[in-house]
Amino acid sequence: MFERFAAGAGGREGDNVSAQRTRRGWGRALIGGGGAVLLALAAGCAPGAGTVQSSAPSTPRTSVNTDPASMGEITLTIWDQEVRGGQNDEIEALNKQFQEKYPNIKLDRHAQSFDDLQKTGRLVLTGPDAPDVIEANNSRSQMGAFVTAGQLVNLDPYAEAYGWKDRFPESVLKLSSYSPDGKTFGSGSLFGLPQVGEVVGFYYNKAKLAQLNLTVPKTWAELEGQLKTIKDAGETPLVLGNLEKWPAIHVFGPVQGAHTPADEIANLALGNPGGDWTDANNVAAAQQVQDWVKAGYLNSDVNGAAYDDIVAKFGKGTGVYFLGGSWNTPTLQEALGDDAGFFAPPPVDASAGPATTGGTSLPFAVTSASKNPDAAAAYINFITSDDAMKVIAEKGNLPVLHAAELAPASGVGKEVYAAYEEVTTKGHLLPYLDYATPTFSDTLGAALQDLIAAKKTPQEFAAALQKDYGDFIKG
Repeated sequence: MFERFAAGAGGREGDNVSAQRTRRGWGRALIGGGGAVLLALAAGCAPGAGTVQSSAPSTPRTSVNTDPASMGEITLTIWDQEVRGGQNDEIEALNKQFQEKYPNIKLDRHAQSFDDLQKTGRLVLTGPDAPDVIEANNSRSQMGAFVTAGQLVNLDPYAEAYGWKDRFPESVLKLSSYSPDGKTFGSGSLFGLPQVGEVVGFYYNKAKLAQLNLTVPKTWAELEGQLKTIKDAGETPLVLGNLEKWPAIHVFGPVQGAHTPADEIANLALGNPGGDWTDANNVAAAQQVQDWVKAGYLNSDVNGAAYDDIVAKFGKGTGVYFLGGSWNTPTLQEALGDDAGFFAPPPVDASAGPATTGGTSLPFAVTSASKNPDAAAAYINFITSDDAMKVIAEKGNLPVLHAAELAPASGVGKEVYAAYEEVTTKGHLLPYLDYATPTFSDTLGAALQDLIAAKKTPQEFAAALQKDYGDFIKG
C-alpha cells in the first residue's frame, strides 16, 4: 500500500499459518551499492539532524556505520510477518545470505502472521524486549502511532548513506514517510523500507472460464455481466473469506476504484482533508458490493470463512474468480498450475487505465530500543538491495524494484507483473484504505462485515466511515 503513487499493504493480509501478502515494478532507478564507510553527517547537512536520541526518531543520528563486518559480535532480533510460502522462502534465503556474509551478526527471527504482528507489535515496542527490526504497517494506526510515540528510528541519515533515495522512487518512499511528530503521512522523514510491490486484482481459473466460453473482461460492465453468467451456470462467481475483516477491504477498494475518482480515494485513504465518504460515488460502490452479495455472486459463508481457507479452496477448484492481492501468487501458482490467471480490475471505460488497490509490503523499520541501529539498518539495506530483488522474484513474489526486468517468462506470475506494470504506468494504484486514521482498519473492517451481512445500508456504511475520518481530520 497510495494515491497515484506507483507502488503497497497490505498487507496487510493476515494469515493463520502459512503463505502471505506481497505488494508491487516501480523501481526503475538503478540501485547503488552501500559501501562500507563511516558517514559523518553534519547537523546542517542531514535532514533534521540533531543529537542522537534513540527515544526520539525525529532527531536522526549524526553518524552512521555502514560496514557490518566492523560491528563486532552482535545479535539482531527481527520481527516479521513473511510467513506464507513464497514470502517465507525469500526472507529465509536472504537471512542465510546475510549471515554467511556477516558471520559476526546473528539473526534471531520471530515470524508471525499479519494479524498477530498488528496486535503484538504495539505491545512489544513499549516493553523491555523490543526487537531491533520490525515490519510496521504503513498505516497511521501502526507506523504513524509508533513514530508519534518515538518508537522508530528516523532513517534519513541511512537513506543518505546507502543512497536509498536514488534507489527507490519517491512514490515508494512516500508510503513509509511521516513528519517526525507523526501527524503528516506521505512526506517528511523516512521510517522504513519495503521489499515487495503489491497489487490487488482478479485471480481466475482459466479452465473454468474457458468452459463457460468467457474471456478476460475488458470493462467493468463486462465483468458484472460475467458474474451473472457464471452464477446462472451453477458456479460461484467470486470467492472471499472475510472472517478476519480486513479481506473485504481488498474487494471494496477495486469496486470503489470503478466509481470514485483516484484523487478523491487518495485523500480518504491517506487521512488527508477534502474527502467525503458519504458522497454518491462511495455510496454507489458500497451498494454494488451489497448487490453482489444479494445476487449470490459470492460464497454464502463470506463473513464466517477464513481468508487462507478460501484461498486454499479456490486453489482446489472452488469458484471462478478470487479478488485478492498479488501476495497469493506463489500459493495459487502451485495449486492451479497453468490454470491460474490474473488480471487487473477492468476500467469502466476500455480506453482508460485500471484503478485498483495496491502499494508496498509492510516496511522494515528500526526500533528506537535497538542497541545496534547501524546493524539493523544494514540488514534492511541488504534485504532490499538489487540482489535481494532477484531473490524475491525467484521465490515467486513481486519485487518493489525492477519488476519489469525480473518478470517471469510464463505462468500467473508473468500476468501479475504485467498487471502491476499496467496499473502503475497507465492507471491508478490506489492506497490501502486502512491507512486513513489510527482506528480506520477496525472501523472499515466492521462496517464491511455489516454491509455484507445486510446489517448496514450503503448509506449507513458510508456514514460510519465518514465519522471516523471526519473526527480524525477535525482532531
